[in-house]
Amino acid sequence: MMKTILIIMAVTAVSAPLVLYMVRRIQSSKMRRKIAAEGFETAMDVLYPHKRRRFSKYRMGPVL
Repeated sequence: MMKTILIIMAVTAVSAPLVLYMVRRIQSSKMRRKIAAEGFETAMDVLYPHKRRRFSKYRMGPVL
């Protein structure tokens, strides 16, 4: 009984970081693909702005 619990805990301890790594990798891949599809240099700033650096007079998006 104790050995099975230790095995389950070991598998969980090893698999959890791997799952998190894969999820972040997939999210990063989707983000990069979306930025590349836009086709302009500032696409990353427009699509994914820094929330802490946003100023009140700074306007995101196309200039009309």
